[in-house]
Amino acid sequence: MKISKGVMGIFLMLLISGVSADNHNIKTVRADLLKASNLDEGGAYVRKRFLGLLKKPFDKKDSRKKLLLIGDSHAQDFLNAVMENNYLSHYQIRTRYIPTLCQMVLSNENTSKFIDRKHHKLCNESDDLAQMRGQIAEADSIILSANWRQWSAERLPQTIKNLKLRSDQKLVVIGRKSFGRIKARKYLRMSLEDLKAVVNKVDGHQERINRLMKKTVSPKHFVDIQKRVCGYADKCPIMTPSMRLLSFDGGHFTQAGAKFAGQRLFIVEPLKTL
Repeated sequence: MKISKGVMGIFLMLLISGVSADNHNIKTVRADLLKASNLDEGGAYVRKRFLGLLKKPFDKKDSRKKLLLIGDSHAQDFLNAVMENNYLSHYQIRTRYIPTLCQMVLSNENTSKFIDRKHHKLCNESDDLAQMRGQIAEADSIILSANWRQWSAERLPQTIKNLKLRSDQKLVVIGRKSFGRIKARKYLRMSLEDLKAVVNKVDGHQERINRLMKKTVSPKHFVDIQKRVCGYADKCPIMTPSMRLLSFDGGHFTQAGAKFAGQRLFIVEPLKTL
């Protein structure tokens, strides 16, 4: 959903109307909502930092520890949560991308049966965990973050085993997240109090897949990003405590959302001591 002329018109009408004591605050919130809900700008923001580090080798002259972040657009999202708070500056961070359509699996099993035939060419030509073994072996810490599917989540224990990480390497697995359907046009008509009260139901697969991951991945590795950011397993407020839009599309953070998420994620293990 791109911001249409209709939404812009509603915004301008609401901006010049309203005479309550909260008028200045609601103007600020609506202006931020309008800007933050732009899908094109939001998508570009999500990708930019991750792509800048994609497939770059670690710098042997850099004395900092090495961190490899692997995944799809949800890994891009996680990197923004890190960078917006200037976290992990003691690491040199590198990224590797695996499309959501292909999923992050390392198995002897033929998993192509789980992928739509029309996407086989894409996945065959894409990066995968097997091709990353060399850079994984160099890393002190490895973070896996993705929009996990049921079948890849079921195989996570085997994937982790097949990574063959050393005892001195740290692994972090970021769970699945969903923020429900974002309705910018509707939000622009709402009062501050009404916006504070909006809590979205998340997508149907979210709770089931995240619950599976919590059962099969050790707590010393797993980060329940849904619970940490939203406070619930099956629903999520659309606004941060500072009244900024959390997500522009229901799956990825706005800039303000990324900053808030990072602050919530890095106060608990396993990220706290990374």
